[in-house]
Amino acid sequence: MSYIVIIRGSLGVGKTTIAKELVKKFNGFHVPIDDVLADNGLDRIDSGDEGIPLENFLKADKIIFPKVREQLKKHKMIVFDGCFYHKEHIQHIIDNFKCPYFVFTLKAPLEVCIERDSLRKKVRGAEAATAIYNLVSKFDYGTVFDVSKMKTHKTLKEIYSELPGNKTLED
Repeated sequence: MSYIVIIRGSLGVGKTTIAKELVKKFNGFHVPIDDVLADNGLDRIDSGDEGIPLENFLKADKIIFPKVREQLKKHKMIVFDGCFYHKEHIQHIIDNFKCPYFVFTLKAPLEVCIERDSLRKKVRGAEAATAIYNLVSKFDYGTVFDVSKMKTHKTLKEIYSELPGNKTLED
């Protein structure tokens, strides 16, 4: 069954880890929005308070949507992961694909996000983590999970329970 999963949240909250595990478990297709933006020079911030402009996210969608359509035709689960701090971007994805969708917002305190970021190979820094945290925290969308005290395994189990077929880790 084809469907779309959107994993959103702040920098360092664990979006990509969760997305990669979902893709592996369900033989899905991963769309790391931040990488699409960076790879295509669309990750520049024009106005500090609003982050990357919505139009850049929509340009990234034009680049990736043909691949997403191909994968949906193959009945793949599509997993988008990114900060998704523009509601319009989430809606744009939903509106462009006529299939079931699930949106999950992962949350953790800013200090946790900064700490997790500091452990990465490519550290973004406390200033970037704070700016993105503030943008993402302006709204919740979909099912919200506080992952600050949840291990990856528990977060995945919670997400699996929300997906079609009520998949579990033991499946």
